[in-house]
Amino acid sequence: MSTALEPIHLPDWAWERAEVRQALRARDIGSVFRHVQQYAGASQARIAAAAGMTQARVNEIINGRREVSRLDVYERIADGLRMPDDARHLLGLAAAREKRTGGAAFDLAAFPEVVRVYAAQSSAAEEIQQQAREAKELDLLAVRGLGLIGLNDSLLRACLGTGLQLRVLLLDPDSPALAQRAAEIGESTESLASGVRLTEARLRELADACDISVYRYRLVPTWRLIRTDSTMFVGAFDAGWEGHESATYKVMETPHGPLFRGFRRMFEAIIDGAERTV
Repeated sequence: MSTALEPIHLPDWAWERAEVRQALRARDIGSVFRHVQQYAGASQARIAAAAGMTQARVNEIINGRREVSRLDVYERIADGLRMPDDARHLLGLAAAREKRTGGAAFDLAAFPEVVRVYAAQSSAAEEIQQQAREAKELDLLAVRGLGLIGLNDSLLRACLGTGLQLRVLLLDPDSPALAQRAAEIGESTESLASGVRLTEARLRELADACDISVYRYRLVPTWRLIRTDSTMFVGAFDAGWEGHESATYKVMETPHGPLFRGFRRMFEAIIDGAERTV
């Protein structure tokens, strides 16, 4: 039998090494794969067979040209590498026996959802764009959205693929909430409202390129969300700063974590009370 198809046996002590545990906590799969090569003597071909990937994809991950972000891929890797339960917990996954039996949830501390924190959106820009290019669903909660998607050189305008389902929530330009937000950032109500309307006009241009819907909400903006499938980038609005200036948290969907689910539920609730304009 080809060695590429042989199962990978990583010694128990290897999963307990500090550098391996740190890679799992950070969800740095490239580093995890390199440790598997080091401690199990596994080739890229064997790792690919175990994880259900192509060898080319494993090579990209090992060399930092691609990141893993989807929950089902983490599960496949964990199963393929026969991770012990404590290693699965560090990666943010349920224990293997819990998957089989549907047992009770573990301590939420064992399922970290916030996998990375950026000082501002600009620090996360490259990763957000990569995620958006590969996404099937993209949800945006913003105020005016010009810097996100409304202009040709905005963060996401050039990242939208064919078949993408895009939903955008913008602050209603005629609402008291917009006037309050304008005062908070020292901008005229007219200027901020004009920015929202410009973004709406530019988003109508995307109707032939993707499945797009745009809504106006009337709440005072608090959270700024970018969701790409099972990954979310979260910032905050406050008096004196714009959303892109906020610290940005990368939040991953996990089996028992409340953050991703809570933010997604909030997004759906805002849409339910919003007015669709595109």
